Amino acid sequence: MLTHLPILQVILPLVAAPSCMMLQKSRLSWAFTVLVSFAAFVVSALLLQQVMADGVIRYSLGGWDAPWGIEYRIDALNAWVLFIVTGVSTAVVAAARASVEVELGASRQTVFYTLYLLCFAGLLGIVATGDVFNVFVFLEISSLSTYALIAMGRDRRALWSAFQYLVLGTIGATFILIGIGFLYMMTGTLNMLDLAERLPAVESSAAVLAAFAFILVGICLKLALFPLHLWLPNAYSNAPSIVTAFLAATATKVALYLLVRFTVTVFGIDFSLSALPLQSLFILLGLAGVFVGSAVAIYQSNIKRMLAYSSVAQIGYMIVGIGISTVAGMQATLLHLFNHALMKAALFLALAGLVYRVGGCSLDHIRGMGRQMPWTMGAIAIGGASLVGMPLTAGFISKWYLIAAALDSGFWLLALLVVAGSLLSAIYVWRLIDAAYLREPEKTLPAAASGEAPVGLLIPTWALVLANLYFGIETSLPVSVTQLASAYLLGGAP
Repeated sequence: MLTHLPILQVILPLVAAPSCMMLQKSRLSWAFTVLVSFAAFVVSALLLQQVMADGVIRYSLGGWDAPWGIEYRIDALNAWVLFIVTGVSTAVVAAARASVEVELGASRQTVFYTLYLLCFAGLLGIVATGDVFNVFVFLEISSLSTYALIAMGRDRRALWSAFQYLVLGTIGATFILIGIGFLYMMTGTLNMLDLAERLPAVESSAAVLAAFAFILVGICLKLALFPLHLWLPNAYSNAPSIVTAFLAATATKVALYLLVRFTVTVFGIDFSLSALPLQSLFILLGLAGVFVGSAVAIYQSNIKRMLAYSSVAQIGYMIVGIGISTVAGMQATLLHLFNHALMKAALFLALAGLVYRVGGCSLDHIRGMGRQMPWTMGAIAIGGASLVGMPLTAGFISKWYLIAAALDSGFWLLALLVVAGSLLSAIYVWRLIDAAYLREPEKTLPAAASGEAPVGLLIPTWALVLANLYFGIETSLPVSVTQLASAYLLGGAP
């Protein structure tokens, strides 16, 4: 059984999706999805344990060895990302029942959970596979289900947001497919490891350079890297609350994984840095994302939209870490990938509780709610502190590692700018605290807007909040895994 864990990780939600469609009762669909997501989390935890103990796991589908057959190759990097995606998914879907019932109604819930499982399977497939064409196939599975999930939002703006994301997402996927086509034309293989071995012989050709450029732009569009982020604020603010929590904590993380996998593993860090001025480009675009995303977030009155622009800024920090191009910089990126998943999932789930109770999530909706919804607003306050990077929260650890990596490489100005970006995030987080705790409640809110969010939603939210605090103090797990993954990627560790 343990031998087949890599394929079980993907097959489990993929087979579960059509099975879910046959379940007629919405609560049964929810329970089934929670069970599948938790099983996938257990599988990912076992995979991570195996990788940490014994090194890389290689699994050939159908007994056909790579490069002829399709291979799933699990190393410290993708084992870590699988662990994050499945863990966050389990918390999000466990919290989903009450929010989905209110926002989608009874008739669409089974379809919702079916699409959720498809999206989940697609994300896991992208991370687990060692074959570039399989990456594209799973990318399409996750993207198509994501468009439909966003379109299930409460009003017609969700349809426009889904269409906007469909257009830009399709452009990104097409760019990636064209790049893969060029790679296959030049090397005759689709296996990532085989590509990495064959590409140096043809790396000076125009086709390989074009493939690199197409794949880079396509992934950055999916990642919502500034200035290719235009689809993200509308998608996050108009999607159902649970979809926003899931996408914010997982989809951009998987896109970042792809960026690292292609630039470091497939093309190689030496080629990537020489083909384009990638180091300067990533640092400049990352910093631009940090400052523009944070500045726009300050002026938003819709909290989902505020946190969406905050995500553009947080993606900027991760890209800056890659741009530093050292083991320490990569480790800071992988740490922030984990910590950002925890903080954004906690914040968006808390907002789902707010939407459940008061029917919206603008600054007016949370005025005075610190007294009426102390647990929900407490989750937002602690999640916001982690977002800023306050000490004793997970966000502090990854920003500390990022600043240390910048200083180690002699980027003093970069370290100062990272601190300045955090101060900007403190401004929009303070607007939430001010509205929730220092303002009087909005008198026009409905009578139902009293009391806490449902317990079933609060428990997973607070599990993520406590994880933000725990990993801000006890860092041995994320630090050891990201250290191994970074050394493997850039330091030549086995």
